Amino acid sequence: GPAWHQAALKGKRQRAYDDFIAVAEDLVATGVTSVSKLGIRGGSNGGLLMGNMLVQRPDLFGAVVCAVPLLDMRRFHKLLAGASWMAEFGNPDTSDWEFMQQYSAYHNLDPAATYPPMLMTTSTRDDRVHPYHARCFVKRIAELGNMEELYYYENIEGGHGGAADSKQQAFMTCLYFDFLQATIGK
Repeated sequence: GPAWHQAALKGKRQRAYDDFIAVAEDLVATGVTSVSKLGIRGGSNGGLLMGNMLVQRPDLFGAVVCAVPLLDMRRFHKLLAGASWMAEFGNPDTSDWEFMQQYSAYHNLDPAATYPPMLMTTSTRDDRVHPYHARCFVKRIAELGNMEELYYYENIEGGHGGAADSKQQAFMTCLYFDFLQATIGK
């Protein structure tokens, strides 16, 4: 609820990521699933969550679906609606960058890490989160060469939801499930 959201703003953002990690660890520890079968998906701010799960705990997930994500916290406020989110995340042009760089997934990609399979999706016409975030993240991972299965899909229509109509939304949902079915549990 609102209290949980307020408790994870700006410099306290890691709390949201720690909560997600704790749930994932519990799912594995209690035998509900295993790491290889644990697939995660999030979009928009949830895409930032997915990016951070990828870079902070690549050992905990079997596959990641990251949709219309916010990933470069150094530049987010200069693209589209990004400036309107500074109350939530902070202003990277100030001393806020000290804490923001800790959850800027783009800036925390590790050349020594082994990342699980990932499907990155975005929309060319997204009017909230610029497709730059997805594009630069995928480009950087490809340059690092430490992800065996990296998939990228950019819809040229649609908006922030990633699809222009229900037919495209159904296609996106099938894309997510096809990816997860092909990658988790290996």
